[in-house]
Amino acid sequence: MSTSNRTFTIGIVGARGHTGAELVKLIAAHPQLALGFVSSRELAGQRVADTYPEVAGELAFENLDADAVAAKGVDAVILALPNNLSAPFVAALDAARPETVIVDLSADHRFEGSWYYGLPELTRGDYTGQTHISNPGCYATAMQLAISPLLDQLAGPPQCFGVSGYSGAGTSPSDKNNPELLRDNLMPYALTNHVHEREVTAHLRVPVEFMPHVAPHFRGITMTVNLWLQQPVTRDQVVETYRRFFADEPLIEILDEAPWVSRIAGRHGVQIGGFDVAPGGKRVVVVATLDNLLKGAATQAMQNLNLALGLDELTSIPH
Repeated sequence: MSTSNRTFTIGIVGARGHTGAELVKLIAAHPQLALGFVSSRELAGQRVADTYPEVAGELAFENLDADAVAAKGVDAVILALPNNLSAPFVAALDAARPETVIVDLSADHRFEGSWYYGLPELTRGDYTGQTHISNPGCYATAMQLAISPLLDQLAGPPQCFGVSGYSGAGTSPSDKNNPELLRDNLMPYALTNHVHEREVTAHLRVPVEFMPHVAPHFRGITMTVNLWLQQPVTRDQVVETYRRFFADEPLIEILDEAPWVSRIAGRHGVQIGGFDVAPGGKRVVVVATLDNLLKGAATQAMQNLNLALGLDELTSIPH
């Protein structure tokens, strides 16, 4: 069936969070997607347009359990929920309407081979029509894009020093999203065995060492990656390797200088640069930045949704 002019209905579960807000905007801007429902416990009963002016009409937030979501009969459901909450929704959708495309933004299915792991720039060749799509983590996206061009040359585990804006800690109050505690501060946490460390290790099939920190800015990730290589390289060779690897990717920008997180906030792509080579030529440091709410979450979900629905991958994504 041609998808060239068809309109698909989309439901969002967990729309109150920062990522849910970005998803609503992307769907509202999409010529072939329409919101079928928006589920949020906290906002139930309010008009969606009162929170998101991009959405026309009288659609209201609803507080929907898993069976109610499945009964809506939409073409695709985006689960924008905290970790460990997706299972009943997946089960209900599989039972009622197994052809529904499910994009899960949590970590719940990133380690399951039966789910397509949707980091399009690296995995779109693995997409064979799966209806279950696991959206990668924000830090994990930055790490994998920074490491992959040199993956076959590594001499040991990449060391990744990550700094995220506090929107990455979600909307539930905690030390990691408390602006008062973060002021003039950099907060280290989960310095070994972070879920994104395990995620990157699993998908790149090499051990990766990751040390996350949260900073006082609201959005955006800086990922500084230290790579030891088997053979010496020059800086020019490294830059050329990255330019060639990402040559056909409109959302990936290769810079000469190290990227700044303030320049990626609110933008849908990734900037990779810095490219410093230590004396001896076997140690390379690369810096990647992305917006954790966009390419780290909502933009990537839209790429995956477009792919699954047979639409151009970048529809509704400014690039």
